[in-house]
Amino acid sequence: MIFVPFANGVPVGDAQDILTGFLDADGNALGRPVGVAVARDGALLVADDVGDSVWRLTPRTPAPLPTAR
Repeated sequence: MIFVPFANGVPVGDAQDILTGFLDADGNALGRPVGVAVARDGALLVADDVGDSVWRLTPRTPAPLPTAR
């Protein structure tokens, strides 16, 4: 999975790997991301149908949660 930074609807940087390891050295699937959602805390949830898992991705340094208005 990759992340591409955007500003005003236009890519502004290079693609960055954020989740890898779904293929072995021979190119066989060890996992396959099939769905993505954002959790309430901002974590990225990725469903993996081959690995039968849901991966939870968080930044190394969490961003502050938004405050209620």
